[in-house]
Amino acid sequence: MRIPHRNDPALARGLTRARYSRRDALKLSGLAAAGLALAGCSIKGQQRAALSVDDFWADKKSSGRLRFANWPLYMDSERTQLKQFTEATGTKVTYKEAVQDNPSFFGQIQPQLANGDSIGYDLMVLTSGVELTKLIALGYLAPLDHAMLPNFAEHAGELYKNTAYDPGNQFCVPYASGITGIAYNPDYVDREITSIADLWDPAFEGRVGMMKDPQEIGNFGMLLNGVAPAESTPDDWKAAAAKLSEQREKGIVRAYYEQDYIQPLTNGNVWMTMAWSGDVFQQNAAEGTNLKFVIPEEGGTIWTDNMMIPITAQNPVDAITLMDFLYAPEIAAGLAEYINYVTPVPAAREVLLDKAAEAGGEDADTLRELAESPLVFPSDEDYARLHNYVSLPADEADEYTSVFLAITQA
Repeated sequence: MRIPHRNDPALARGLTRARYSRRDALKLSGLAAAGLALAGCSIKGQQRAALSVDDFWADKKSSGRLRFANWPLYMDSERTQLKQFTEATGTKVTYKEAVQDNPSFFGQIQPQLANGDSIGYDLMVLTSGVELTKLIALGYLAPLDHAMLPNFAEHAGELYKNTAYDPGNQFCVPYASGITGIAYNPDYVDREITSIADLWDPAFEGRVGMMKDPQEIGNFGMLLNGVAPAESTPDDWKAAAAKLSEQREKGIVRAYYEQDYIQPLTNGNVWMTMAWSGDVFQQNAAEGTNLKFVIPEEGGTIWTDNMMIPITAQNPVDAITLMDFLYAPEIAAGLAEYINYVTPVPAAREVLLDKAAEAGGEDADTLRELAESPLVFPSDEDYARLHNYVSLPADEADEYTSVFLAITQA
């Protein structure tokens, strides 16, 4: 049973293309789609009564079965970690790549959850954002019994133990994360890029890429102004928009990108751009490029895909057991080896380094590069500069979106 290595060029290229699609789906779950996501589902009349941990788990037992809904290409094709889980526990897992984007999956499961019916899954992975906030507010997620999550308690990074979107991990634990920062091409940029302010430098007129998504571009405008996005106000949004308008009007921005910034960055059409960490790591691995990724001095943002149990799950004990199993460092290391995004288990790095020492040759180089990459294992200093996204009630989401769409669609 072999976990595919990302130094396989065909595999790496396939992963890179898939992640662009994955991030495109993630983008749709942000504030740009907030109106769509919220329009069809008002909380009033659909909220379920909250259950305590004791009330939910008191009569639950393992059934030896589990149905798991995840995003495409978020586990290797051999389902290595699930086979290891079955070997360790005897539980058989039915795994489906059923989550194509957050809004549509939410729309699919919401009617069943409102009626108290099974959605066909016991465990699912969704992104921090509008839909997760709504699932929690509606009472659609099982409260987690942390007595059943010893690996999480021991091995999860501190950043993942008390998130702004789910304080105390009452309802979810992270599966993988990614960072929004700055990527630049050193073949065209003759200095080290360290600051969001570099994206406003007239020396790079017409060679800067910015993201089209209002959530992402708004974050960078606010960070440039010294404002933490999660603590921002409408006045902060307007001030950030003014900075972004200035950047656009001076001709510094070449284009506002969705997922299509990597190739322009590689071929020199843009010299630096807002970027996602996993995309840059995978492009360098797949194509042998030397693109640089930095978390700017002012800070970057972090998004997280989370595991959660629907309140109507038929096999919740098996679900929470798998959640905890994926936090064992050896298991987390295997998962990180395939998906190349930020793992919530820092100790997975030492496992990969140990595997590198045993492997020798090209495999050793591949494993060592992965373990030493700050795009997969950010340092404590990196984490200290990362911010959560803006979290807004429904009545403010449209206002936020319109402020920043006015920049990118002008």
